[in-house]
Amino acid sequence: MPTRLTAQNLDRLPKDVAVPRYDRARLSGGILHFGVGNFHRAHQAVYLDDLFNLGSGHDWAIVGAGVLDADAAAREKFERQDWLTTVVEQDATRMSARVTGAMVDYLKPGDATAIIEKLADPAIRIVSLTITEGGYFIDPATGAFNAAHPAIVADGARPGSPKTVFGLIVAGLKRRRARGVQPFTVMSCDNIPHNGVVTRNAVVGLAKLSDPTLAGWIRNEIAFPNGMVDRITPATGERERHIAADQFGIEDEWPVFCETFRQWVLEDNFPAGRPALEKVGVQFVLDVTPYEHMKIRILNGGHAVIAYPAGLMDIEFVHEAMAHPLVLGFLRKVEHEEIIPVLPPVPNTSLTDYYALIEERFANPKIGDTVRRLCLDGSNRQPKFIVPSIADRLARGEGVSGLALESALWCRYCYGVSDSGREIAPNDPGWDRLQVVSHAARSEPSAWLSMDDVYGAVGEAPAFRASFAEWLRHLWTDGTEATLRRYLGS
Repeated sequence: MPTRLTAQNLDRLPKDVAVPRYDRARLSGGILHFGVGNFHRAHQAVYLDDLFNLGSGHDWAIVGAGVLDADAAAREKFERQDWLTTVVEQDATRMSARVTGAMVDYLKPGDATAIIEKLADPAIRIVSLTITEGGYFIDPATGAFNAAHPAIVADGARPGSPKTVFGLIVAGLKRRRARGVQPFTVMSCDNIPHNGVVTRNAVVGLAKLSDPTLAGWIRNEIAFPNGMVDRITPATGERERHIAADQFGIEDEWPVFCETFRQWVLEDNFPAGRPALEKVGVQFVLDVTPYEHMKIRILNGGHAVIAYPAGLMDIEFVHEAMAHPLVLGFLRKVEHEEIIPVLPPVPNTSLTDYYALIEERFANPKIGDTVRRLCLDGSNRQPKFIVPSIADRLARGEGVSGLALESALWCRYCYGVSDSGREIAPNDPGWDRLQVVSHAARSEPSAWLSMDDVYGAVGEAPAFRASFAEWLRHLWTDGTEATLRRYLGS
């Protein structure tokens, strides 16, 4: 029988399961983190657990927080297991499990009073976020903060009882300023270019609605370092819970499964102090820009390249997509001919070698990452992961055939039916709208590219529009497999 994960049961777990080597009773919260999901627990929390195991940084433990309805259910799971998490790392040849203990508390979601008071606690010196690419209230058409979003307007009107992450941060900073407490650093851990700048724009933009003086103080005094984060971390389901129980003897309500690879590059801008994460592999740099471009365009863009053809061909898992010669060939050609050539150089890094590593990671059969997860939320991901590469190539007068095909595949996917006739369940916050536009684009392809919030000026470029229209016509006439063969010349 598997052993239920609790602090009391740690010494009862199988000997091959690593457990914290530090006294968790001696930890104290120094980081308040919004968005305690799978990626955070496989990434930031693991780095901190490694640091704590070295006997360092014990005053930098994590206090969780959230604002979504789902966060309340998550908190209950974590509380039942004393804030512990099972992390299962997998590659093609091995699988190992560890229990991490870097989180020491999780504030009740919706309790703005308690969250704001904790944000004002001098012990909290970093506020970090993993709230997904779509959680930053960005106007996709302009890339600017959307101050007109109803949730932001509501927080601006009632700054004392905020509902959003950014409203809570503003309220916490206001209280610290009033008490003369040094402000915390705000650290985004989401896959967004210049995520620190984006976060600052959101916090300052919201503060402006109720207190312009406070907004100016935040702009001038608060640090928002940019960072690049990387670790493939699929969603948790019954499969993962069964593996944790059957292979590692752990009954965990929400284990995390991830690849063995991880990377974190951060700008070293933490006026209130930071944990010594360089001891456990975090790379601190003056400018994260080249690293984030590399990761977002090669890895996240690569995910988009394989996602939609695989989804249209009813392929369930990412490693299965990578085993399909047409999908793999499509990925290789688009990466080497269109994405990598327009990337700036990265210090001490070969982009070719980085891509080879990405291909190996995508093909990992143990990770169980799903094609559907990669297809999720294209309306927020395409403008960040794909469109910038198109824009750079157009600016250079270079071809965009492969990237146009990727866009056509996304359009065809959003029609809601795979090549076999199988229904594709809604897979985007704006799914209803995307379906309407995709149906219109079947006869008038320009309808798809007219979504300014996704494509902006790129959607008006004649070369891109012509290539997109041609590929969409082939997808409807010949199907995905034949269209990929045409693109690959096979």
